[in-house]
Amino acid sequence: MTQDQVYRTGPLIYRGSQVPSQTTDQAFLAETGDSSWRHSDPWRVMRIQAELVAAFDALDGVGPAISVFGSARTKADDPWYEAARELAGLLAKAGYGVITGGGPGIMEAANRGAHDSGGLSIGLGIELPSEQGINPWVDLGVNFRYFFARKVMFVKYAKGFVAFPGGLGTLDELFESLTLVQTNKIEGFPIVLMGSDYWGGLTGWLEDAVVARGAMARRDLDLFSLADTPKEAMKVIESAAATPRRGGMGRH
Repeated sequence: MTQDQVYRTGPLIYRGSQVPSQTTDQAFLAETGDSSWRHSDPWRVMRIQAELVAAFDALDGVGPAISVFGSARTKADDPWYEAARELAGLLAKAGYGVITGGGPGIMEAANRGAHDSGGLSIGLGIELPSEQGINPWVDLGVNFRYFFARKVMFVKYAKGFVAFPGGLGTLDELFESLTLVQTNKIEGFPIVLMGSDYWGGLTGWLEDAVVARGAMARRDLDLFSLADTPKEAMKVIESAAATPRRGGMGRH
């Protein structure tokens, strides 16, 4: 990391030799091999509590919102970047705030679309070794040290999820949201997968391998919807808002 690069952790900023060797989550989850955790971990709870309180305070009253996920590596000339921007604009015009991870790629596109359309553009950043920072289209940003605290906010203040093509982070959020709906932790929560070509292999595997093996109920395939255009995604979200029910609105 060069001197002009910035490392953010919570409200703190580091450069150069001051950049920590571990992320906060790494330190939290590491096996120390001694009893030091007896002294450090209980006190760490206070930092976690402060992070949650600050986020609750910042996001309280934001109104209905949709969390949008997707790859941080998506370039501005990618059709999915433009699709995310268009969808966020439609959401903003329909009265929804847009919540993303606050970073580049699909997140930037969604924040940009919401901002340009006069909607509330929210970014929930996280301390990472790379792909850090809040993009300039975020109107309300919150930086987190801990992934699990951040994940609470993605769900608590959202009325639905839209997953654009993405990698492990997107898959993590997708399956966590599906699990929350499947276990009735959240209800009437549409989950839209944008891009049937991209997600088709995954959804086919769920049906042909997971359901076929009995590890998942066939009705759980209705927890998500497939869409190929922003207008199709909006139709799913608006249908769910008009007729609240468990999970998504079927496989479109």
